[in-house]
Amino acid sequence: MVSCKKGSDTPPPAPAPIPEITVQNVSQPRTATNSTIQFYLNSSKATTNAVSVDYSIVDGTATAPKDYVAASGTVTIPANQTQATIDVQIKGDPTNLRQNNLVFTLQLSNPKLCTIAATSATGTILTEDGTYLPTDNIGYSTPLTYPGYTLVWSDEFAGTNLDASVWNQEIGNGNGGWGNNELEYYTNSLKNTFLSDGKLIIEARKETLLGYNYSSGRMTTQNKKNFKFGRIDIRAKLPVGKGIWPALWMLGANITTVGWPACGESDIMELVGTNPGKVLGTWHWKSASGVHASKGADYSLSSGDFSQQFHVFSIVWAPDIIKWYVDDQLRLTVTSADAGAANYPFNADQFFIFNVATGGDWPGPPDGTTAFPQRMFVDYVRVFQ
Repeated sequence: MVSCKKGSDTPPPAPAPIPEITVQNVSQPRTATNSTIQFYLNSSKATTNAVSVDYSIVDGTATAPKDYVAASGTVTIPANQTQATIDVQIKGDPTNLRQNNLVFTLQLSNPKLCTIAATSATGTILTEDGTYLPTDNIGYSTPLTYPGYTLVWSDEFAGTNLDASVWNQEIGNGNGGWGNNELEYYTNSLKNTFLSDGKLIIEARKETLLGYNYSSGRMTTQNKKNFKFGRIDIRAKLPVGKGIWPALWMLGANITTVGWPACGESDIMELVGTNPGKVLGTWHWKSASGVHASKGADYSLSSGDFSQQFHVFSIVWAPDIIKWYVDDQLRLTVTSADAGAANYPFNADQFFIFNVATGGDWPGPPDGTTAFPQRMFVDYVRVFQ
């Protein structure tokens, strides 16, 4: 009898899985001089063999050679290691230009002794916080002198920092949106309020901040600079878009004691972003019956909108009378007779407020048509008496 030995039923061992390569998105602020942004390639496991992939850089809003140095090649993760890097040289910018962040793409291909989990990653050059932002200066302007008046105060915004002896920067959402159900969170960050090229810039951004979806800037001269009577000129270029609400205005210095509207409110300029070619001037007070009263007017451009060039918003303010002008065109006169038996609050000190609101009862919320960031440029504010 011949006996046969039965073969083993145990299957052969499965081949060891080959490593998987991953790469993450990276970002880095642009600096004045050239710098390096570094991508990290990670292997899911170390092996006794070196593994490699090919790479190349593809333009996005960042382009070579203006923003970075083009690169391509092969990167190897040595045997018994799990990481390698790819360096991309970023071009410096001595001006620190503020613009939308710039992006490019790292592409991976041709894996050897490995697989690639994702074939691309994004490199972001952070430029949105740059401190230099020039703008076209075309538009209407007004003189530095008027017959019978003396320039008693002005801010030409010519420095590098906001004058803290004059301006306050308000922070927060004003206990429910500053009385208007606004949607932004105001900050004192240079992201939202800064000086550049002789202009004050207030920037509204779409970003998540302390539970709010937008940030912006709101500045006042309250308790630092009050004014009564004279001619006031404010030269500005305005943001437009649904849900955007820029304003250049004044409140009575006694607001903390008498409240609003008894203190009086002077809206030298308001724009509701869905009407980009129209601004409004409005004066508010408390009527004799104790409710809100107002008188206002508007000014519409014959073509274009208020974001395209500078305009000057002015008042000529004297006892018992205020005249409102846009580009020296008289649009509204308010007198003490308009208040009737009510207290006329505009013969008393007022302070400035400049802000860019996002959302609120009047403009409504932004929508998909609203571009961000939105910026108001103020060239100067001048007070003559």
